[in-house]
Amino acid sequence: MARQTQAQKVEKQNEDEALAFFQGVLGLLPDPRRRQGIRYPLITVVATALMAMVCGCDDAEAMEAWAEAHHDWLQTFLPLPHGTPTQDVYLAVLGALDPAAFEQALQSWAALLVLRLKGGDKHIAVDGKTSRGSLDLTQGKKAIHTVSAWLSDAGLVLAQSKTDEKSNEIKVIPELLRVLDLSRATVTLDAMGCQVEIAETIRQGGGHYLLAVKDNQPTLHQELQETFGEVDDERRRAFDEESRPPVEVWEETDGGHGRVEVRRVRICHVLAWVLSADRWKGLAVLVEVRRERTVMSSGQTSVETCYFIGSDATSSAEQVGKCLRRHWSIENGLHWVLDMAFREDEARHRARNTAKNMNTLRHFALNLLKQDNNRKLGIANSRKRAGWDRGYLLHLLTAGTP
Repeated sequence: MARQTQAQKVEKQNEDEALAFFQGVLGLLPDPRRRQGIRYPLITVVATALMAMVCGCDDAEAMEAWAEAHHDWLQTFLPLPHGTPTQDVYLAVLGALDPAAFEQALQSWAALLVLRLKGGDKHIAVDGKTSRGSLDLTQGKKAIHTVSAWLSDAGLVLAQSKTDEKSNEIKVIPELLRVLDLSRATVTLDAMGCQVEIAETIRQGGGHYLLAVKDNQPTLHQELQETFGEVDDERRRAFDEESRPPVEVWEETDGGHGRVEVRRVRICHVLAWVLSADRWKGLAVLVEVRRERTVMSSGQTSVETCYFIGSDATSSAEQVGKCLRRHWSIENGLHWVLDMAFREDEARHRARNTAKNMNTLRHFALNLLKQDNNRKLGIANSRKRAGWDRGYLLHLLTAGTP
């Protein structure tokens, strides 16, 4: 009996910490509803929606069922004057809630989490993902495209911004970067993010950039090809010609899924062949990455060569190569997980702001799950465990509390 009483005390303490988490993170959200006739406090609706999302509920109907099943427990730390919210309430609130304010809540909490991490350099990958289920042709609504800033080492969504088209990433990315602490950070972006303004924004924020260069920057792309062409040109130079540019090389080989890939990274600090260098604030290093993939079953080999520009003059070829590989963790650790564990592409909530705010809920829930350093299960099974193990759900909420 004494053990049970002690366990109850621990659970009550965790419930109090969970309530403090909700009040601190969600308490400042502006309520978009008229005061007259409000039956469910905003914090109750959003907090139960978030917990239900963590527990595997991907739509409003499932959220209603989960909250109803846990009514007696929820009322011990959340105000439920009229019982748990119905799916209509979730849809009405998430449809009316200001997406920018909800994103700000996520961003502010993530910023506090970053402060708990050990100091040192950090890598931030910025990339976009389209939520295909948000496309609504009958209403003339385009699919929502979300640009996320991903702290790769911690597996944490630092911030996000939404747009109706992938092509609008160029406009959204500088705004996203300006709200982040970029000190001691290297920011990586794909070719769409290779823009003069974006490079300048990163440097002004105190960070370094590493940007993919393709044909959307044709002059720069050609100049990089010419630079590494000069590296490979072993002819003797005339007295008045530029010397053959020196490079540092790093190579790694790995295999899996029936293929072997050899990656060779070459970096060059000589900008003599880059006549457009002055346009790129802080440009200090040119990068060539050559990927050679061999399919073991057929013996066929394919070769791909990519180019990048960077601003960190102290970076080595190995550091650049590993940083570029970490960039793709946003695909595996965020985009793939949202599709497979949260079924994002199957989501059909579209009215008003619902799709945008459901997207933020998914990111919130994923951040909570990622902060469990002792997690032994994948994200999908961890969501299931949280659904049937109340103690684990509380652990996720309190472990993620800065």
